[in-house]
Amino acid sequence: MKPGIRLPEVTFHTRVRDEAVGGPNPFRWEDKTTADYFSGKRVILFSLPGAFTPTCSTYQLPGFEDNFAKFQDLGVDEIYCMSVNDSFVMNKWAQMQEIKNVKVIPDGSGEFTRKIGMLVAKENLGFGMRSWRYAAVVKDGVVEAWFEEPGRCDNFGEDPYGESSPETLLAYLENASKPVAAE
Repeated sequence: MKPGIRLPEVTFHTRVRDEAVGGPNPFRWEDKTTADYFSGKRVILFSLPGAFTPTCSTYQLPGFEDNFAKFQDLGVDEIYCMSVNDSFVMNKWAQMQEIKNVKVIPDGSGEFTRKIGMLVAKENLGFGMRSWRYAAVVKDGVVEAWFEEPGRCDNFGEDPYGESSPETLLAYLENASKPVAAE
């Protein structure tokens, strides 16, 4: 992916809370499309190898959550965390992380991740196919800025983290919001 590219149209199968369902697990299925998430908004999308994993749970997701107000001040409407995990896993992870601002998107089959070229094998960790770690600023469904961790390949021995960090995206947005000096 690179700036100027439109995100692929995909349908995500999500579970949403609905008290009308009743019972101890009041959730229902709701399909959401790429357009539902990205049309008419400026958002941050970040993706990671898996919910509940150490770097994702300790740094990346909490970092975006804790800086949500700063991102809003810099013109971001929403922040989305995506992983090649199903909706049950993503919802439980967000609940356990006490996430209130960042919204999770389940790419359970990896269709979106595959279509943007970020699906990699992680058999070396017992994961199967997962997302390479990346982040993007997306405006109305088009990539404005792209941040990808180095070394993308199948069964990479490390889990690089830095390019897709909240700090990197904050620095980009702060710089992008500065007025251009007249020459």
